[in-house]
Amino acid sequence: MHPETAAPLLTARGLGKHYGAHLGCRDVAFDLFPGEVLGIVGESGSGKSTLLACLAGTLAPSAGSVTYRPARGPALDVHRCPEPDRRRLMRTDWGLVHQNPRDGLRMAVSAGANIGERLMGTGARHYGRIRAEALAWLARVEIDPARIDDLPRTFSGGMQQRLQIARNLVTLPRLLFMDEPTGGLDVSVQARLLDLLRGLVAELGLAVVLVTHDLAVARLLAHRLMVMRGGEVVEAGLTDQVLDDPQHPYSQLLVSSILQA
Repeated sequence: MHPETAAPLLTARGLGKHYGAHLGCRDVAFDLFPGEVLGIVGESGSGKSTLLACLAGTLAPSAGSVTYRPARGPALDVHRCPEPDRRRLMRTDWGLVHQNPRDGLRMAVSAGANIGERLMGTGARHYGRIRAEALAWLARVEIDPARIDDLPRTFSGGMQQRLQIARNLVTLPRLLFMDEPTGGLDVSVQARLLDLLRGLVAELGLAVVLVTHDLAVARLLAHRLMVMRGGEVVEAGLTDQVLDDPQHPYSQLLVSSILQA
């Protein structure tokens, strides 16, 4: 999946978050390599979203560190680097796909402007080129380019999610965080979105941290899995290994509950 000599793109060491007496996550450690998809699975309240927020720099951890290695320059300590540097990462090298697309879109501006804004955030200024890129990306995520001037609120939930993906990927980031990207969509729309995501991740060589409670989504997209329970990683390994031969009793329970559903 990654050459032995490759340096990890993202490294977490001893990562933990407490909210007073409540444990969000504890002592999480892993390396994520370029082009690799890491799935984080578990029930609601297991700590998945807390961990994702700590990794993405939107929530300060109580312990541990997150290190990102950009294509050029020294490695960055995500939580110790200046805020402008973190914001620049989120505009350029990183993307964040929210479960609710309304959290990741600007609903008061057109579909094209949603995509174009991210390009402008990286220095693009030529209107014709920005619009052409937006048109190309709408087509790429299976939205009719004729809808470039329509507001996202006129789109279905599945179209809004695809627009959010286009907004994130237009700058060709190296790392994508996804929080329940198919949550709230009906099954047929989920299948289409997953097929699109899998193709784009492979085509662009993206590294991805994927949070999901849906093991079918994890199996389709993730190379490796971490199973979380009560804020702790109870099992980790290759996706097929974890899902076909779970070792921890909690992982076994998760997998058997899906088989019985």
